[in-house]
Amino acid sequence: MTRWVRCFWDEEAVWFYFELDTDGYVLRQVELQKPGSKALVVASLAEWQEAQRDGRLAEYESVYGLTAELPISGWEGHDPLRLSANEFEIVWSTARRQLQDRQRRHPS
Repeated sequence: MTRWVRCFWDEEAVWFYFELDTDGYVLRQVELQKPGSKALVVASLAEWQEAQRDGRLAEYESVYGLTAELPISGWEGHDPLRLSANEFEIVWSTARRQLQDRQRRHPS
């Protein structure tokens, strides 16, 4: 069963948004830097795997970043708050547009 959560990391002032599979592994991940909610990472495990298969991994990671490798349950000291699928999709699509717009303005 897919679930969606968010948590805040004080040390870096970053909000993490996760779409998780049944075992707690990250399917999609968004990282937003506070203040101003600058998108840092908007990565999909499926897209990352496809980019790896196609030899485009460096390009993908330079634009979107990568997802966490550990299951979310392995993150000590973080108590994630549940989100609805719709809440996650709004954050995902907004952050994805932000990264794509930034990439168009400043290609690597």
